[in-house]
Amino acid sequence: MTDSAPLPRIHPVLLSGGSGVRLWPMSREQYPKQLLPLCSERSMLQDTARRVAGTDRFATPLVICNQEHRFVIAEQLRQIGIADPRIVLEPFGRNTAAAAALAALIVAQEDPEGLLLLLPADHVIRDEPAFLEAVERAARVAGAGRLATFGIVPTAPETGYGYIRCGDRIEGHVGTHEVAAFVEKPARAVAEGYLAEGSYFWNSGMFVLPAGLYLAELERYEPEVLAACRAALDASRTDIDFIRPDSDAFAAAPSISIDYAVMERTDRAAVVPCSIGWTDVGAWSALWEIGEKDEAGNVCQGDAVAWDSQGCYARSEDGALVALLGMTDTVVVATEDAILVAAKDKAQDIKPLVERLKKEGRSEPLQHRRVYRPWGFYQSLHTGERFQVKRLTVKPGAQLSLQMHYHRAEHWVVVNGTALVTRGEEKILLRENESVYLPLGTAHRLENPGKVPLNLIEVQSGSYLGEDDIVRFDDTYGRV
Repeated sequence: MTDSAPLPRIHPVLLSGGSGVRLWPMSREQYPKQLLPLCSERSMLQDTARRVAGTDRFATPLVICNQEHRFVIAEQLRQIGIADPRIVLEPFGRNTAAAAALAALIVAQEDPEGLLLLLPADHVIRDEPAFLEAVERAARVAGAGRLATFGIVPTAPETGYGYIRCGDRIEGHVGTHEVAAFVEKPARAVAEGYLAEGSYFWNSGMFVLPAGLYLAELERYEPEVLAACRAALDASRTDIDFIRPDSDAFAAAPSISIDYAVMERTDRAAVVPCSIGWTDVGAWSALWEIGEKDEAGNVCQGDAVAWDSQGCYARSEDGALVALLGMTDTVVVATEDAILVAAKDKAQDIKPLVERLKKEGRSEPLQHRRVYRPWGFYQSLHTGERFQVKRLTVKPGAQLSLQMHYHRAEHWVVVNGTALVTRGEEKILLRENESVYLPLGTAHRLENPGKVPLNLIEVQSGSYLGEDDIVRFDDTYGRV
């Protein structure tokens, strides 16, 4: 396919896995960085989806994600006008080769000539016109039988990225080259040499792949990955709007990246060098680099100020003032339940700290105090001996599961909105300042029949208050 030939259909695939540990304490295992509004008023997932929405060149996005994030992702996509996304739930992570295989198998069945546009959901791209131009170049060379990747024009001798060395130009495709080599993350002196030499580009982790060709090359180099993914999809089931590959079959897939599985071994690899304002936001220092700085080089987000300080990143997410005085090259990030203070040059090294917190059994690496559910969210306000106080917000028309608890009773007080409560055989309608008591062992359900959000206070009391003390009898969202 030359640059003048019609383009095959492009199927965006948003890779929304990973836990985003290096952006703790904002990013948590149950609510990772791609779901957060770190760089705009929208989440990184929403920004990624919007880049490939609203034009005829792209099909509806396909999302590969952790099953724990499915309802949040569906809601975030709905908020930006993507009402019917295809969402595939990985039973567990098996790296990008398997995720791409799931997507390629789905696309190849419905569009044998289709192209996959693989996009990690946690990247920032500031020059979207340049990005779309690069996608078109990559799509054209992919349509001619190549596996295309994007090489980012380096702006510094970065040691945190892998590199791609460009080979010969590909005839008939402007701005496109053979891949001469993939290079691991280099030492600084080596990276400086790459910059001076001029034929090395950052490995972006984004790809345009013909679905059929990728499957053929995966069969050639890593047949176990393909066999496991095919078996998992063959035995998959549909859960509401989600596709659930079979977990036992998927478990047989080796965990390996696209680079190692295919791109470093195939003779079909092509690279499209581009300058698109790209960063993978792998650490707080990356957000400092792309943030709007004051005259002293400080980036302040939320209710944060820096005085007599230079080169700092300060962020408040809980409404409390964060004030820096006499600091240099420091990162301070405050959430409702955790504060990180780190040297900016150590921002890549947060993972061991978070692992230590997990080993100590702390909840802060796993979830925020505000926990999102398909019906809305709950937020822990206060916990004491044998009691806990929560705020619940239920979306209009939504309902919780019909459930009971073995170890706790609950008292609900409506703050605003309207609540329809099932208590045993009773149906009780509650309005502002009205309340209901739910004895231990009683089947109950909460619904919002109104047109505005329902806010209430829940007081739990009992010998055990864990979230796993729940028996569901019926659930709109298919949970057990």
